[in-house]
Amino acid sequence: MASDSPTSTARSPFGPHAKYQQARLFRIYNHYRLVISILLAGLLFIEPFMAETKFRWLDTYQVGALLYFAVNGFIALILLAGFHPRQRHITLSVLADILIIHGLLLASSGITSGLANLVIVSVAAGNILAPNRLGTFYAALATLCSLGISIWATLTLHASADDIVRAGSLGILYFAAAFVLQGISKRVIRSEALATSRAKSIAELEQINQQIIQRMRTGILVLDRFGQIRLANAAAEEMLFEEAATNPYGMRQARTLPAPLKDGLDIWLHDHHAKIEPFQANPTSPLLQANFTQLDQDRGDQILVFIEDMSKVTQQAQQMKLASLGRLTAGIAHEIRNPLGAISHAAQLMEESPHIDPGDQQMLDIIRRHSKRVNGIIENVLDLSRRRMANTELVDVRAWLSDFCSDFQQTQAESAPATIELLIEGKIPGARFDTSQIEQVMVNLCDNGLRYSEQNTGERKIQLLIASTADRERARIDIRDFGAGIAPEYRDSVFEPFFTTDKNGTGLGLYLARELCEANQAHLSLVEDDQPGCRFRITFAHPGRMI
Repeated sequence: MASDSPTSTARSPFGPHAKYQQARLFRIYNHYRLVISILLAGLLFIEPFMAETKFRWLDTYQVGALLYFAVNGFIALILLAGFHPRQRHITLSVLADILIIHGLLLASSGITSGLANLVIVSVAAGNILAPNRLGTFYAALATLCSLGISIWATLTLHASADDIVRAGSLGILYFAAAFVLQGISKRVIRSEALATSRAKSIAELEQINQQIIQRMRTGILVLDRFGQIRLANAAAEEMLFEEAATNPYGMRQARTLPAPLKDGLDIWLHDHHAKIEPFQANPTSPLLQANFTQLDQDRGDQILVFIEDMSKVTQQAQQMKLASLGRLTAGIAHEIRNPLGAISHAAQLMEESPHIDPGDQQMLDIIRRHSKRVNGIIENVLDLSRRRMANTELVDVRAWLSDFCSDFQQTQAESAPATIELLIEGKIPGARFDTSQIEQVMVNLCDNGLRYSEQNTGERKIQLLIASTADRERARIDIRDFGAGIAPEYRDSVFEPFFTTDKNGTGLGLYLARELCEANQAHLSLVEDDQPGCRFRITFAHPGRMI
C-alpha cells in the first residue's frame, strides 16, 4: 500500500489534535458498525424474520451480512491492538460501508428495505470524519447506488416506479446531511484549532512566567493563612532555607517558614499596615525584608510574600556613604597624617639619642606603636573610600582558591611558614565576583586566622573548606582558625567598625571584609559550631541571578 504523499498531508484540514479526534471518532463509528453487523448476522438465525422478509437472493444476502460482520470484527480487533488509522483507511471503510449496505439492499427487498436508513448514518459519519469534497463524494456515491438499484429493479423486476422517487428523496437527504454536517464539522474544527492555539499560547506564556519568576532576584512565596508554603521560587529557596529542598531519595520535602518570617506574618495578619522589620532567616543569611499582600482580594485565603535581599539597598547606601567618606578622608589625610608623621619622626629622632633612660624608651615605644595603629586606621578608611565598583566575572572558584593558597603561602614564607589545609567537598559551582576584592577579603581573614592560631597553639595554621550550598547552586568558602575563638557576647559585634578584641588591632578589618563581600553580592558570616577557633564563611550569590 502506498504511503501518504506530502501533498495530501499538507492539504489535510486536520492538525495533530484534530487527527487524534478523527481517530477517536472513527473508533466510535466502528463500534456502531460492529453492533449493526452483529444484529444483521444474528437476525439470519431467527426463523420468523427470515420467513416474513422478502429476499431477492437470500444466499447472497446471508453471505453479505456475514462478510459485513467479518470486516467490522477484523477492524475492531486491529484497532484494539493499537492500530492508528490514517485518512485512507477511514475513506476505504466508509466506501465499503456504503457499497456493502447497498449490496444488502439489492439482495433483500430493495430501496424500500429499512436497511436504507443505515446508508444515511454512513454518509453522515463520512462527512463528520472528512468534512471536505470527499464527504460530498460519499453522498453522491450513495445517491447513485440508491438510484441505480431502484432503476434496475423497475426495469428488470418490474418494481414500482415509486422506488425511484424514494431513491431520489434519499439522495436529497444524503446531500442535505453532507452539507449540514460539513458546515458543522468545519466550524468545530476551526473552534478546536483556535482553542488549541490559545491553549498553546497560554502554556507558552505560563512557561515564560515561570522562567521569569524563577530567575528573579526577588524571593516570591505563596502562603495560606496558617503559614504553609504553597509555592516558592528559586530566589526564596536560596535566601530562606539552608537545608536542601529534597531528601536523599529525591523527594520534595515540606517547607516551614523561618521563625522570624512567621512572626512577621502573624503581625501582618493582625494589622495589614504594620511595618515588618528586616530579619535574618538563619545566622549565615543576609538581611532580608518581607512584604505581604493578599493574592485573592475577595477570599483572602492565600498570601503573596515578596522577599527582598537588603544587599541591593546596602549597595546603594554604600555608594552614598563612600561619596561622603571620600570627602572626609581627604581632610583626614591632610589634618591627621601630617601631624602623625611629625610625631612619628620626632619619636624616631628621640630614639637615636644616647641619653634616653628606660622609662623614656618605654614611652617612645608606646608613641610608636599607637602612631602605627592610627596610621593603620587611616589607611583602612582611605582604602574603604577609594574602593571602586566591583568588576565581576564568572570564576571557577575551585581553581581560583587553589591558586590563592599557593600565592598566599609564598608571601607568608618570607616571614614565618604557614600551613594551609585545603579541603574540597563535591562539585563546586561557579560564582561571579571581583577577584581582586575577594582576594583582599581572603588575605584579611587568613592573616587573622594565622595570627590567632599562633597565639593559641604556637602554630601558624588555618583550614580552608570549599563546598556548595545545600541547594547545590552556589559556592561557599569556610576559613577556620585554631585560636581561642570569640566569646558569645562579642559574636554579634565582630563586623561592627572599630570593634576589636586585639589591643593592637584597628577594628576595621572584618568590617571592610564584609563591605567588600556585599559589594560582590556575597555574604560574610561567622558560623557557630562545636569546633575550636573561629569559622568565617563567604557565601557567593547564584551566578545566574545577579542584581
